[in-house]
Amino acid sequence: MSKFQLSLSAATLAGLAACSATGTSPDTGQPRSEVGTTRADPATAPAAHRVVPTSEVEWGPLNPARGVDGPRAGNLWGDRTTAGPSGFLVEFTDGFESPPHLHNVSYRGVVISGLVHNDDPDAGEMWLPAGSYWTQPKGAVHITAAKGTRNLAYIEIEEGPYLVRPVDESFESPEVPINVHASNLVWLEMPAGRASGHGPEVAYLWGKPQSDQRSGALVELPAGFAGSIRSHGASLDAVVIRGRVDYRVPGESRVQPLEPGSHFSSKGESSHELSCERGEGCLVYVRTEGKFDVSPGRPGK
Repeated sequence: MSKFQLSLSAATLAGLAACSATGTSPDTGQPRSEVGTTRADPATAPAAHRVVPTSEVEWGPLNPARGVDGPRAGNLWGDRTTAGPSGFLVEFTDGFESPPHLHNVSYRGVVISGLVHNDDPDAGEMWLPAGSYWTQPKGAVHITAAKGTRNLAYIEIEEGPYLVRPVDESFESPEVPINVHASNLVWLEMPAGRASGHGPEVAYLWGKPQSDQRSGALVELPAGFAGSIRSHGASLDAVVIRGRVDYRVPGESRVQPLEPGSHFSSKGESSHELSCERGEGCLVYVRTEGKFDVSPGRPGK
């Protein structure tokens, strides 16, 4: 089954992408990896907040069987080698191309840097640049390739462990594989930007952004933005895809610079104060269980 490129309305895109979700195990209640954790003062900060700068991610082989010749991976939240959902970074060398293979679980991916091709072994080339989104259904044979100075992607799964299997173990899945080039994303203005005419925008990728549902979206923050991302549900996990986000660590006065690949998260209703004051703006992938919003202006101003 060959993948296809989409240019659809946000509602249709979210509906199709939801087909790639596997399992219903909630993120809440799963143990979080302590790798690369920067903690605020426990006496003053909500224990549910967590931030992992890219520089503090611990790396290891994605597929130990390939050793040093294979991609590297680093957990951001959860643990891809155990049961339950997780999110992790994968780094490919320039010119990497995997042999045909499959996975026991489905995954979603967002390209952070470089170019990634992920498709049926007989499909034509479709290189996805930074900000692109794809899904890989469980059981389906495919190849993954990358080219660029640094090829980095964020991957998440709804159930673990994440394993690589040979082609003779393929099996059918009702899920639909999707490739969405960054240029084909459908952007909607968020309420926070309507007054200024140049505020945050959102591209819904999968799931249903409702009070009791899990979903994923890309949020575009314009250069000069200062405000907060607020979660109104059970959990929020966010990964910086482009630009530098300056994140105010809860309970502390310091600001933590977060480069692409960095992660911040929270449990329950929460607010993440941040700014994007350089370059061409920032792109953040936001995964929530429940609704979220983006508000300009620092608290108290």
